[in-house]
Amino acid sequence: MTDFLQLLFSGMSTGAIYALAALGFTLLWQASGTINFAQGEFVMLPAFVMLGFLSAGLPLWFCFVLTCFVAVLVLGWAFKRGVVDPLFRFGMMPIVVATIGLSIAMRNGIRAGYSAEAHPFPSLFADKIYNIAGVTITLQDIGTFVLAVALVLVTQAFLAKTVTGRAMQAVAQNTESASVLGINVPRMIFYTFAINAVLAVSAAMLVTPTYLAKFDLGEGLGNKAFFAAIIGGFNNSRGALLGGLIVGVCENLAAAYISPAYKDAVALVIFMIVILFKPQGLLGKKEERKV
Repeated sequence: MTDFLQLLFSGMSTGAIYALAALGFTLLWQASGTINFAQGEFVMLPAFVMLGFLSAGLPLWFCFVLTCFVAVLVLGWAFKRGVVDPLFRFGMMPIVVATIGLSIAMRNGIRAGYSAEAHPFPSLFADKIYNIAGVTITLQDIGTFVLAVALVLVTQAFLAKTVTGRAMQAVAQNTESASVLGINVPRMIFYTFAINAVLAVSAAMLVTPTYLAKFDLGEGLGNKAFFAAIIGGFNNSRGALLGGLIVGVCENLAAAYISPAYKDAVALVIFMIVILFKPQGLLGKKEERKV
């Protein structure tokens, strides 16, 4: 039982990071009908940007703030204007192909321009270990889980409780009606891309101390976040949290009780099971299409 709880708590910490990245998938899909297959690299790139600022002797919190500005400019505004806007009128497939190509370019760009080696990254939390009823929990795991879940819940509260958040949801539900009501649709869509960029920086700051800053960091993270978003419900932001936690916990349990070799396949297996029995995801809503 102790071993099970140990795996559960550790998996929840990892799953919360998956949830942050998965939330980016659901936000972009709901607001603009965009699927970004470079989402994992959107987490990887800020890690290296923060490393660059850290090498200049700046404190971690200030590096995070500066990186958020850079991410909003590059991963928010430039990505929307340079990739999504020109291709959106041609349908979803060109955007999918473009973001896959972008992810490959970003990985190879960091490997060639920065380094192919893994780099250590400072943690927000002290190196402390707690023993509770025989279960060993690190402050890193606790802090990562609490912060990640808090960011997801704050994002949901922003969407549900604020005027801007409601306007963003209105755009997601019906762009034409939102425009008639006087909502600035392009601005609301940009806000979605900007929020996604900030969430990606937050995920980078939480995941990199454990997994190190490396050019292929986003490859596995992006795939698992995508599966988590679909498992929870691609049209429900709360589903991102549920899907991320399910994937993180099940990965740990499979690695311990079956074989570590199957750990990376867990997300795919759960994804296939959910799609077969509940295509809209665990918390997703059915969307009827009129022909």
